Amino acid sequence: MSERTLRVLIADDQPRVRSALRLLLIQESGVTVVGEAEDVEQALRLVAERQPDLVLLDWELPRWGGPAALTGLRRVRAGLAVIALSGRPEARRSALEAGADGFVSKGDPPERVLEAVRACRRNRRG
Repeated sequence: MSERTLRVLIADDQPRVRSALRLLLIQESGVTVVGEAEDVEQALRLVAERQPDLVLLDWELPRWGGPAALTGLRRVRAGLAVIALSGRPEARRSALEAGADGFVSKGDPPERVLEAVRACRRNRRG
């Protein structure tokens, strides 16, 4: 069975964070970045258009808040995997309770992002 490429959308209001995540992910085999969003509205549109398997979601995107953003994204694409990102490590609990598939603190080493993405990729096989 051949492995399917994991299609990833990055949603973060900070251009430097989006750029760093993109640079990290394009080096990962079996992962394709299909778009970047700076707010939830743009993320919703891109999820509908580009059908990613996974969204790396800034848990503190303005205007929506993490739980509402997560719900909205999954209304657009059922079964969408979401890894929450936050500069506040204490946000882990609320993200996981809201149904995020994973959580990475923005202060964690880049390898943690890759570990979370790889875990989602393993869970999507089949």
